[in-house]
Amino acid sequence: MAIYTEQEARKIMEKALSFSTADICEVNLSGSESGNIRYARNSVSTAGHQSNQNLVIQSSYGKKSGTATIDEFDDASLEKVVKRAEELAMLSPENSEFMEPLGPQMYDEAITYVDATAKITPDYRAEVAKSSIVPAKEKEVTAAGFLDDSNDFSAMMNSKGLFAYNKSTNVDFTVTMRSNDGTGSGWVSRDYNDITKFDSLEASKVAIDKAVMSMEAKAIEPGKYTVILEPAAAGDLIRNMSRSLSARTADEGRSFMSKEGGGTKMGEKIVDERVNLWSDPLNEEVPTGTWNGAGQALKKTSWLENGVVKNLVYDRFWAQEKGVEPVPSPRNLIMGGGDATLEDLIKSTKKGILVTRLWYIRSVDPQTLLYTGLTRDGTFYIENGKIKYPVKNFRFNESPIIMLNNLETLGKQVRINGNLIPYMKVRDFTFSSLSDAV
Repeated sequence: MAIYTEQEARKIMEKALSFSTADICEVNLSGSESGNIRYARNSVSTAGHQSNQNLVIQSSYGKKSGTATIDEFDDASLEKVVKRAEELAMLSPENSEFMEPLGPQMYDEAITYVDATAKITPDYRAEVAKSSIVPAKEKEVTAAGFLDDSNDFSAMMNSKGLFAYNKSTNVDFTVTMRSNDGTGSGWVSRDYNDITKFDSLEASKVAIDKAVMSMEAKAIEPGKYTVILEPAAAGDLIRNMSRSLSARTADEGRSFMSKEGGGTKMGEKIVDERVNLWSDPLNEEVPTGTWNGAGQALKKTSWLENGVVKNLVYDRFWAQEKGVEPVPSPRNLIMGGGDATLEDLIKSTKKGILVTRLWYIRSVDPQTLLYTGLTRDGTFYIENGKIKYPVKNFRFNESPIIMLNNLETLGKQVRINGNLIPYMKVRDFTFSSLSDAV
């Protein structure tokens, strides 16, 4: 069993530290029990279970550090891995940005673990596959999906007295449905810490319906359109935008957050005033661990408030260089939404495009946050408040900053990839060309 209790983890890490002769020693211990099932062509192809555990030692002499790993925790093995890390540290060059580990910290108790998720069985996974495959066959659709569930722990201890521990569970599900004639495609993704919130039949039906609806798509001219972005599509662009939150790249003039002439855009309004973006490890819908790999406590942090930049990420080194408090990177992203459902947004649209998801997104210009990519798995033309017909997929060229300045309506929030993102209705979204892919 790869999952250790807090007391068991502490005992192993204390034993490892007892063998250290370095100036500073840091121990990271983790373990995971995970299961999965994969299906394609309406048939299960693989299923399995993994059990992994790992211990990482980082030893430091001054600014010289060495790292070694092991997955056996008897005394002899622990002593061996500590000595190996020390040998490597003595051979390493100095790190000019070395930061001594933190001492004891106070952490909130995480809410990431749900016992029901940790107890998922192979029979349950098989039922999930069945809930996709059977209705797909009935609709003459072919299902290809993957379910992965995990029960994890992570712990950290160092020679300066810091100790941290967290347990978590997670389940990820994704399925693509293709019409048997190859002209229609639907897709859905679900992820939760709590398996009791997951309805595999409902999720599969969404993908099946889109596959059927998207058959024999029509080509329409590229251009600027009002779009309704489902959370999966909007979330991809929001996550890409969040990568520009680094204070260091902004200070060095290498990102969108860099201010012309020097400095950053901290305190400036950059998007529509309805945009609020924050992170919160204790959010009940998208909880995360309450500490990061540097041992820093994670707290609720506002990134954009009423369209204004409220915080940038400062790692410990850059914070020291600038004489400010560190601001850790977010583990989740939560964007404020509204009450509108997808149906409401469609009904309010005279002419527009409904986008299920985006794919193969690539950066074009980091200074303007311009991205390109493709729509996929269900793109539809809306007219007079109704979906009229499926359309061929587009290549888009768009910046999330422009997108968030062209907001018309924010809809309900949905959990997607560990984040909470609302449906968005946006005007003048740029589609540059057509794609033949479904």
